[in-house]
Formats: sequence, structure tokens, C-alpha cells
Amino acid sequence: MAALNVLSQRYPPTSSFPYINLNNSFCNNGGANCKFSSLFNPNRISVHSSLSAQSKSSKPSPAALHFPKSGTPAGCGCSWMQESSICHNTAAGNGRQQGPLYSVLPTKPAEVSSVQDLYEFICSGPLLDKVGLTRESIAESIDKWLLYGSLLCRLFHLNDLYLNTNQKVRFYHYYIPVFVWCEDQISQHRSGYKEGEEIPPLVIGFSAPQGCGKTTLVFALNYLFSVTGRKSATVSIDDFYLTAEGQAKLREQNPGNALLEYRGNAGSHDLPFSVETLTALNKLTKEGVKMKLPRYDKSAYNGKGDRADPKTWPQVEGPLVAVLLEGWMLGFKPLPVEVVKAVDPQLETVNKYLEAYYDAWDKFIKAWIVIKIKDPTCVYQWRLQAEIAMREAGKPGMSDEEVEDFVSRYLPAYNAYLPTLYSEGPNGSDPKHLVIKFAGEANTKAGNNMNPCDSSGLNNRPQEVAEELPAILGGLLK
Repeated sequence: MAALNVLSQRYPPTSSFPYINLNNSFCNNGGANCKFSSLFNPNRISVHSSLSAQSKSSKPSPAALHFPKSGTPAGCGCSWMQESSICHNTAAGNGRQQGPLYSVLPTKPAEVSSVQDLYEFICSGPLLDKVGLTRESIAESIDKWLLYGSLLCRLFHLNDLYLNTNQKVRFYHYYIPVFVWCEDQISQHRSGYKEGEEIPPLVIGFSAPQGCGKTTLVFALNYLFSVTGRKSATVSIDDFYLTAEGQAKLREQNPGNALLEYRGNAGSHDLPFSVETLTALNKLTKEGVKMKLPRYDKSAYNGKGDRADPKTWPQVEGPLVAVLLEGWMLGFKPLPVEVVKAVDPQLETVNKYLEAYYDAWDKFIKAWIVIKIKDPTCVYQWRLQAEIAMREAGKPGMSDEEVEDFVSRYLPAYNAYLPTLYSEGPNGSDPKHLVIKFAGEANTKAGNNMNPCDSSGLNNRPQEVAEELPAILGGLLK
């Protein structure tokens, strides 16, 4: 098991996408091949001034990296990613489509100074040491970093050349390092099985308070898995909430307990259903084996919520390499009664329910990502920002007073269980693989104070983007 505490939506991309095979730098698009090797070539940025400076057969040492300056503004991204082209989308069966693409084969050499700037920016990230990355390993795989960054820009409808500092931090200091770490965890997991054995997917847990951006992180990771040829499934603990009928019974059984009046705290989940779902996902090891992923409708019954109609659940097909399970209380451990009562007397019942949660989902998780925050009260402000944005978009959202009431039902659990989560690691995790990282910790190497949890500047429309992915990939994979 491994645990990773990192900085700070669940909708998976639609099925059957073209994918990029990063082992040979080819992309498979319905039988049409295209090489990225000339676009993402680490040798191009590893030589002193040109490829003629050293043998083409020798691989340059990352320590000898040198980039000639050309006056290109620092931090501008990869300047070749701005060409327009006609692209083929044979997988979608629509022949050709004309439009601006930001990740097509170059028609001119890269502006190496901009690559140097991006390389240095990547190396300044605070997560690299914690996830086992070095300047040398980044130089060796710079082509993948460039590709991942370009794909994320397309996913969030951003231009590679005009990323602000916060967007660059979010992609190159957060999403991509975490993705590289997840890839390594999967490789370690799969290496433990013999050839010919069925390998269950690695379940990776993402634990973070509401508003930290874990759902958007999981959405981005799931997308990157899909385009690199690895099948993954995303599930939230929200999908395991009791039905509306079950929630009503829980409320009746605990009259006057505000923490169990609505969904959220331990006790409000259908644990047998979660075990059934995660067990079934672990068995998706073969081609053609399919199952539907449960989803919860938070808008049902005037916001009280209910399990969504199974007809609307998305379907996933094996073989899966990873299951991304996210939730605000993953890894919480029950505490002595006197401890929780000191925080809030109503928490005693919640604490009792929590005793069954390890067997319900924590034991399935073999790798952990925990997004750590310094002050749980910031959840209120994050939630308020989200609701304000929903109201401004013309969608129903909670009033400021309703947001305060909603968050107040979670704060006792945060105050009680987060200290243990951060000091001991998630329930069932291996402390030797636990890395502590605050969500709002300043990136002193890069000389900025940006918080990657802040999603400002990103177009967070996961459902819409997920529906557009086939067209996006058709443009990317020329």
C-alpha cells in the first residue's frame, strides 16, 4: 500500500476513445497512425545548440541541459502548439474537420527557450521530491510532460500559450506529478502478479474536504488514463449514499441529531452497496466484462437527494487498471468516545457508525492521495464560492445561510478526524509511503504563493467536456 498527501468531476470520459501509446510515441486512431516523436522529442531540448553537437545515437545527459535563448517570453509554453491544421477523425467516422488545433505536428522547430522555461518551471514544483521525481527523470520524459500539459489544456478549453501562473501550477505542479505517481503505483501493483494471472485494478483513494478540487483532479486523471490507453473507473463515496427512503429512516432513528438529519456523515451511506460495487469493479479484469457505475442525484427531493435511476448510470468495461475512488471522509478512523464528545456530543453516534467503514471501502484502497488543509473552516468559503457561481449561471444554488448550515454539519467530523488522518495516515495505509503536503503551502521554489486548490481560471464543466471528448481527441490525434 502507498499513501500520498498532496496539494490541493467525477464524470468519466465516454467510452472507446483513440489512445496515445506513449511507449512508441504513436497514437492509434481507428487504424490511422501518427507520430508525436518529432513534436515531443527530449533530444531536441537536451543538446547544446543543435543535434549535430553530439552523436545522434547517444542520449544526452540531463545534467548537460542547455537551451539557447531566443527572446521568447518566459513561461509562454510550447510555441509550436499554435498551428492550425486539417485533422482526420476516422474513429468518429466524420472524415475531415477544419479548425485550430493546439497539439498537432509542428511545421517549424520548437522555440527551445520556451521549452527551457517550462522545464525549469516543472522542476520548481514542490511535489517532485515527494513523488520520487528528479530533474533527470523529468528531462528523460519531457515529451510526456509536454503531451500531458497539451491534453489538459484542450480538456479545460485553454490555450497552451496563455496559461496564467495559477493554471500552470495546477497542471505542472499538481495534476501531472500526481498522474505520473499514479502510473508508477499501477506499475508496482501489476508487477506483483505473475504472467497470465488476472490482475485486479489498483484502487486509488482521494481524500479531501469539500471544495479542494479532488473531483476535478480525478476527472483530469481519468481523462489522461483514457488517452494513454489505460482503462479506469471513477466512483465517489457520494454514490453510496442511502436512498431517500433510507435517509428518512436514519433521520427517524436519530431524532434531534443535526449531523444525521441529512446525507454526509458516517451512517448516511449504504455500506453493503459500496462493498458490492467495489468488489465487482475488482473483477473487471477481462475484455468484454461490463458493469454500470452507480450515481447519486443530489437534486432529487428538493435537494435532499436520492440514488439516480440505474438507467442513467454510466457503463465501464474491463480490463480496468485503476479505480479512482474519491470522498471527503475517506480514511477517517473512529476515535475514543471522550475525544469525539469533546468536539461535539452529536458526533458520538456518527463515530459508532464509522467503525464499519474500513471494511466498506478503505480496505479496498491500496494507494492513497490525501489533500491536506490547514483550517477546515475554509470549506465554508469554498462552498460559498461554488454556490454563488451556480446562482450566477442561472442554476439553483443554496443561499449564504443555507451554505453555512450545510457546512456546519461537516465541521465536527473535520475537527475530530482530520488531525489523526494527517498524523497517522488513512485507515489501512502504509505510513512508510505517506507524504505530508498542505493544500495552501507556498511554492517557495517557484517564488509564488499560488494554491493549486484554487480552480480559478479553469473551465470546470466536466459533464460538458466529457461529452465533447470524442471530438476533442479527434482533433488531437491527427
